[in-house]
Amino acid sequence: MNESKAENVLRAYRDGLYEAGMLRWAQELVKTYPKAEVYLVGGAVRDCLLKRVDTKDYDFVVRNVAARELEACLSRFGTVNYVGKSFGVYKLRLHEPPSVEALDIALPRTEHAWGTGKYRDIDTQSDPALSLKEDLGRRDFTVNAMAMRVSGDSRQLLVDSFGGLKDLEEKNIRTVGNPSERMREDYSRALRGLRFAVMLEFTIEQETWNALIRTVSHLHNSDVEGERIIPTEIIAKEFLGALEARPTKALDLYTESGALGVLLPELLEMKGCPQPPEYHSEGDVWTHTRLALAVLESAPFAEQFRESILTSELEPLWDAETALTVLLHDVGKPATLTTPEGHGTDRIRFHEHAEVGARMAGSIIDRLALTSPAGFGIDRARVLFMVRHHLLFLHGDVDRLRPATIEKYFFHDAGRGEKFLKLCYADAAASIPADGSNTLRDFYRMVARLNTLKEKGRKTLPPPLLTGNEVMEMLGIPEGPRVGAALHKLREAQLEGTITNKKEAVHYLHSQCGN
Repeated sequence: MNESKAENVLRAYRDGLYEAGMLRWAQELVKTYPKAEVYLVGGAVRDCLLKRVDTKDYDFVVRNVAARELEACLSRFGTVNYVGKSFGVYKLRLHEPPSVEALDIALPRTEHAWGTGKYRDIDTQSDPALSLKEDLGRRDFTVNAMAMRVSGDSRQLLVDSFGGLKDLEEKNIRTVGNPSERMREDYSRALRGLRFAVMLEFTIEQETWNALIRTVSHLHNSDVEGERIIPTEIIAKEFLGALEARPTKALDLYTESGALGVLLPELLEMKGCPQPPEYHSEGDVWTHTRLALAVLESAPFAEQFRESILTSELEPLWDAETALTVLLHDVGKPATLTTPEGHGTDRIRFHEHAEVGARMAGSIIDRLALTSPAGFGIDRARVLFMVRHHLLFLHGDVDRLRPATIEKYFFHDAGRGEKFLKLCYADAAASIPADGSNTLRDFYRMVARLNTLKEKGRKTLPPPLLTGNEVMEMLGIPEGPRVGAALHKLREAQLEGTITNKKEAVHYLHSQCGN
């Protein structure tokens, strides 16, 4: 995109923001202070030029207005929270339109990093008279260092002092200024660079890449007081953001950069870990895992889960939790490997690798605080459940599963059940037997059983025919294990189709559970 086209895109975008009522505060500010300059900066400008429509973060810079005057003006248009007030940063929650998330509005700032690499270990000073170029010059990557003029001279909307537009065109991630210096200011910028490369499908410029590789080895560093240089919550946020955006690309870049070896060394043990070729002709555990991640992004997967199987609401094809579970589902294999040569087994085996893998997954989630970042919804218990049971129907056991067992695994928590199905699909599709047999056969049989069990026209099971209180009254027994056992037998019979209504349930209760 050349500069002329960029101007046209930005002009339409700016006009849309005005029409939506998001810039009334800016109009009032310029009306009151004619020398005021207002700019939209950073990711929103980048995403606009890339025609990405999912932008939720709006960051503004206001020049030539003192902090006190800016605060007074903003307070007339919404609720102002003083986030970093000493640095001239305000978060504005607009009264209208109420659907818009809070806007970040700041005075121009300079930053002096102390060179420790510590997250936000910087001295920040705001100055209303500071040039916009100086403010943009403190940012991390050129594609995040562009601005759109909101007020003032509308003949030139784009402010691009560091070649961000060119890097957008060439799909480059490049630091503003010297890459080594920029990374030393904040080591977390290495992970941020990886996330942007994954999310935008860009290439990291060579000097930036070299500096990034040198930086990842410091991600676990602590200061002299024992405090982490980069909080685990920040690491978790960047890692999950990349993994959710494009799982396979995230794994590749984290591996190539060395970040995977620093943060998740357990996964590297999958490289070279052999598998029985009769079931896994695709190669070692690493190759299988990478293929499973690639399945999430495949057209057949999208077609299979175009409509949710178990949930009433349309779910995303995958999220961070689904991708994480696929990534970790076989992490226990290297630790449980036995071979004919080394252990005298009949073939390569992984005894209890699912259980061992669940424990390892729990350790990884805890160590990297993967449940901490807001917006990703990582549930430790849910991930461990899926890893622990991912072999549930992959070995021809579909027909032997009792209906009540299927209910427990898939219907008790439909959201988890849907993700569990996705894990099982990805695992099966990434397993390539030497004889070329269809590894998805059992998956399709399971889906057929799930559909058979559903209540007609709905994605749920039919409700139980009798309650616990009714069972106690009919059998004349107190609350206790016998009630639970009776309810279980009734439910099993109902789901198997032996009983279909309350009258039949009462007869079954007396005949089968009355003694």
